[in-house]
Amino acid sequence: MCDSFDVLWLNASPILKRFDKPLLQYLSEYTRVAQWEYHQTKDEASSIDKAVALLDEFLESYPDSVHLAGHGMSGAIALTFARRFPKKVRSLTLLAVAAQPANTWHAHYYFQRQLFSISREQVLTNSVRNLFGNQPPHTTKKLVAALDKDLEQSPSQHSLFKLVHLPKGGVSMPMMVCGSQNDPVVDPNALNDWLNWFKPEDNIWEYPKGYHFFHYFYPQQVGEQIVSFWQRHHLRSLEVSALTSSSS
Repeated sequence: MCDSFDVLWLNASPILKRFDKPLLQYLSEYTRVAQWEYHQTKDEASSIDKAVALLDEFLESYPDSVHLAGHGMSGAIALTFARRFPKKVRSLTLLAVAAQPANTWHAHYYFQRQLFSISREQVLTNSVRNLFGNQPPHTTKKLVAALDKDLEQSPSQHSLFKLVHLPKGGVSMPMMVCGSQNDPVVDPNALNDWLNWFKPEDNIWEYPKGYHFFHYFYPQQVGEQIVSFWQRHHLRSLEVSALTSSSS
């Protein structure tokens, strides 16, 4: 088991974890953040259940409940874990996760492949524009390669033959959902659908721009909202940080 921490950030997309880094750097200034990564092997069946089981093993000997957080597919794993093991989760923070949590960028990719007679590379190029906005050609090429790799590595169960669904609904612990108003994957309607399961202590927040990876482009704005949410739900390190700042 690693050193003590308050926040556990999940990542199930090794090739895309670079886009979490700016936000994690911001959050680590305020609290102890640990990262947990899931790497799916080539011969392993795509299923988030394996990731949830491994996460349970990781936290089995950890004495405290944690603030759990994740973006996209990683957020869907966090949500599933929080529902199955609520005593281990102090709060849940989801970024770019729709109320139908299976509606990830992978689902949008396969839907386009089913709907249009265009190549994998053409759909991935469209996906770059949808997820990151317009980018220079050399950047687009690198992002296409990254998304192509993520399709292979992600535990998403979507395929050209079938789009799956996950259970909708809320959780027992405090929850925050964050999104971007110009994200075509988790658009404002998909995000606001969460309100059907909200409790009084839950929170929803949207940034006006940033597309699907808004937390990469605007880490401070996103981080401020998340820290404020955690602070309302007993994040010990924040209290220590506040005392340290006031005395310095």
